[in-house]
Amino acid sequence: MLAEKINNAGGINGKKLELIIYDSEGDATKANLAVRKLITQDKVCAVIGPSLSGTSLAVVPLAAKYKTPLVSCAASYKIVWDDKKKKVRKWVFKTPQTDTMAVEAVYTFLKKKGVNKIAVLSVTSGFGASGRGELIRLAPKYGMNIVADEKYGPKDTDMTAQLTKIKGKAPQVIVNWSVGPTQVVALRNWKDLGMTSIPFYQSHGFGSRKNIKLAAGAAEGVYCPLGAVNVSELLPDDHPQKAVTMQYMKDYAAKYNESLSSFGGHAWDALQLVANALKDVGCDKAKIRDYLENTQGFVGQHGVFNFSPDDHIGLDKTAFQMVVVKDGDWTIVE
Repeated sequence: MLAEKINNAGGINGKKLELIIYDSEGDATKANLAVRKLITQDKVCAVIGPSLSGTSLAVVPLAAKYKTPLVSCAASYKIVWDDKKKKVRKWVFKTPQTDTMAVEAVYTFLKKKGVNKIAVLSVTSGFGASGRGELIRLAPKYGMNIVADEKYGPKDTDMTAQLTKIKGKAPQVIVNWSVGPTQVVALRNWKDLGMTSIPFYQSHGFGSRKNIKLAAGAAEGVYCPLGAVNVSELLPDDHPQKAVTMQYMKDYAAKYNESLSSFGGHAWDALQLVANALKDVGCDKAKIRDYLENTQGFVGQHGVFNFSPDDHIGLDKTAFQMVVVKDGDWTIVE
């Protein structure tokens, strides 16, 4: 949609923007092959994606090998940070808020509510493992006592056993970290087990109204941290992202006749950043990388981005709004 809009307005410096899209199918090997093909055969200026933490982590070595800027649309901070070398990955950027920021947003909120006894539930995928790691690592800093730590597989269809164990530990809240169908299954099981007296918190991976619908009523009262793009209509008029998020919402609704989600917003931010770079420096990979690294004050769907040589994410925990599901839709929690 965004590429079409750019091209209808004359393209970039008189040239049409061409998108070459491959589906990784959530598979690390297929993602690796696709990115390799984009760089070596299609000769792209930059790569946007993948949209999962696991597949993004699988392809970051290719960005360095072929000196090609890659802007991931996935959450894990490890995508842009090399733990072994203790430094930022030179050729890799990302637009989603990190799991670290999401955990900080949740823990800050829980602390204000006087909560310190929590249960952690997580999926064993890259996203879930990274989020679980941050929940555990940051717990002492926020005074959180994790009384239960249960996991499930990305294809599991029942979490009753894990939730029953959690119920026995009597936590004040449950924090679930997953994406896709499992986060909905966990919610439904939580409701079916009569556990609604224990508040349920989701990660930012819950950021689609489709998940609320799929939960069939079980999502009511559930909390999660989300970017401004999800709640554009609820933002105050003086919010820096109000105009940008409202325009995207109108454009998306007009074209697709459905409600938007966090995930399209991540792609909007990534493509707009790359388009801005192309407009300024053309299809020069090193210059695109430098342009991205020096971008300041870019107002996107998920925050106001300020990149630097030490920060290839450009956001902090203020890029989140804490929301709760009320009457089948998002409501900002004051």
